[in-house]
Amino acid sequence: MAGKFTEDSRKLLAYVGGRENIAAVSHCVTRMRFVLNDPSKADTSAIEALPSAKGTFTQAGQFQVIIGNEVSTFYNDFVAVAGIEGVSKEAVKSAAKQNQNLLQRIMSSLAEIFAPLIPAIIVGGLILGFRNIIGEIALFDGGTRTLTQISVFWAGMNSFLWLIGEAVFHFLPVCIVWSITKKMGTTQALGIVLGITLVSPQLLNAYSVASTAAAEIPKWDFGFMQVDMIGYQAQVLPAVLAGFTLVYLERFFRKICPAVISMIVVPFCSLLISVIVAHGILGPIGWKIGGVISDLVNAGLTSSFKGVFAGVFGFFYAPLVITGLHHMSNAIDLQLIADFGGTTLWPMIALSNIAQGSAVLAMVCLQKNDAKAKEISVPACISCYLGVTEPAMFGVNLKYGFPFICGMTGSAVAAVLSVVSGVKANAIGVGGIPGILSINPHYMGIFSIAMAIVIVIPFTLTFIIGKRKGIGAVKEGLVQGAVPVSQPAECADGQPAACATSCAASQLTACVSGQVIPMEEVPDQVFASKALGDGIAIIPEDEVLRAPAPGTVAVVMEGSLHACGLMLDNGMEVLLHIGLDTVEMKGDGFEALVKAGDRVDAGDCLIRFSRDKIKAAGHPDMVIMVVTNPGTASSIDWKSGIHARAGKDPVALLECV
Repeated sequence: MAGKFTEDSRKLLAYVGGRENIAAVSHCVTRMRFVLNDPSKADTSAIEALPSAKGTFTQAGQFQVIIGNEVSTFYNDFVAVAGIEGVSKEAVKSAAKQNQNLLQRIMSSLAEIFAPLIPAIIVGGLILGFRNIIGEIALFDGGTRTLTQISVFWAGMNSFLWLIGEAVFHFLPVCIVWSITKKMGTTQALGIVLGITLVSPQLLNAYSVASTAAAEIPKWDFGFMQVDMIGYQAQVLPAVLAGFTLVYLERFFRKICPAVISMIVVPFCSLLISVIVAHGILGPIGWKIGGVISDLVNAGLTSSFKGVFAGVFGFFYAPLVITGLHHMSNAIDLQLIADFGGTTLWPMIALSNIAQGSAVLAMVCLQKNDAKAKEISVPACISCYLGVTEPAMFGVNLKYGFPFICGMTGSAVAAVLSVVSGVKANAIGVGGIPGILSINPHYMGIFSIAMAIVIVIPFTLTFIIGKRKGIGAVKEGLVQGAVPVSQPAECADGQPAACATSCAASQLTACVSGQVIPMEEVPDQVFASKALGDGIAIIPEDEVLRAPAPGTVAVVMEGSLHACGLMLDNGMEVLLHIGLDTVEMKGDGFEALVKAGDRVDAGDCLIRFSRDKIKAAGHPDMVIMVVTNPGTASSIDWKSGIHARAGKDPVALLECV
């Protein structure tokens, strides 16, 4: 018996190059995930034309097809048609490495290590940026004194905030080693301890090494050898080398050690040897290599060819974001800050963010009468200007092609100005327009000019090219032969004829209690670009997912239990998703309280979840509500920026046809 998606599955199998082109296939709650032997055989245009497909993209060696909340049904039909066995998401990630060369695999690993650290780095960057404003810029007494110099309160606040800045950047090696052990599946507590030994207060602070004579550096004296007692605050490569040493030592000892004594022998031997090797061998080597890398990058950015270097980096940074490998630049940025007191790379990254947002802004103007297009482009533009570029690039710029190139062009021009002018950032993590907070106050003026460039050039180029291509012309009725849409007839009572059926407004209430944020602020390109549909996200304060309206449970994500779909009484289909990438937790921390087919009312409990376990696994715990099919709703007024109570306060008002 044919399944619901059997025909689309047959077509998708052909469009991805046939069974022989599939190395592995899996799915999450919204997407089919393929590893293709030859990715060039995938016909993306044909795939995106399928009724059940909402888009495609490639990331980290995986070809992903966005299906929506019926992906599990589609997946079952697909594997039946293809005659292949699916694998786990982690297995797909592992298989995806076949499409990457050695350098790409190394860069992907670095990206996966630094990705969980980005929220902390952003906070640290904001803190240091704010301290720049109150402690470095002389705005008072004729431009001679800073806010901290005239106010005891702000002087105290400036000092207090350094606690956070120090925790983020000085103790960065602790976070790096933890992230490595988490990624590699070894004991995270040992990673934390190893990281702490790299920044122990018993050691000479890394920032003091350069100003300390070699003879005065304290040492551990073992008789036959001496080891410098040097800390590795803010150092990246020593922490990376130490972390991987611990990982492979633990794997080695766990493999050879009898289970009866492994609890004692494995952690003791792994940690002890790792600490010795880290301080005696790898720390100094990593420090030296990191210094060489930062010297080379700094040389490129300060040489007579620095303009060329900057232009190339500024132009190609946006494509690097598509691959997910842009996180590797964080390691170089942090090393430059540690070695030279600032980085010239980060200003170019912030400018690239703004450039892509300006290209989207031009598309908003071109499509000003296209309400559907603006539902994606307006939020994407805002998030891009705030430093999150994926919704803009995947939702708008890459879709049309030329806005992406226009953004890259403006970014390259501004990057040249920034580097030639010597603009430096004191911290990283704050991108887009707020990125100016990270800039050394001495360079804020010239950086403002560079920001103006990445607003004007991409906008102008995109608008001109878009006009020539006729973007928005159909919606504005400018295309020859366009027929105006007639107004609907009225009923006897003066209401439109379409309202002959019930036109009473209904609502969706909050599915958890907490702060409501707009969809474009969700740090996931599929949700933020609204490829699945519009909605909101909630930063939860409780741990029970509730039904937002009366309806029937359509599906509960089998195995992982991190998401469910509802069919509401008005025909609307709603996807409720707990956390991001929580499918990787395989149900740990989740308890389904309903099953498919159950009848629920607004406020009824659906899934119980543990926020602590989600955070411990390194995932955001935000809960996402997406309307994947509006049913009879002709319009939805989403409410964000509010605090909502589960099952009580509305987050969306629906106008029904």
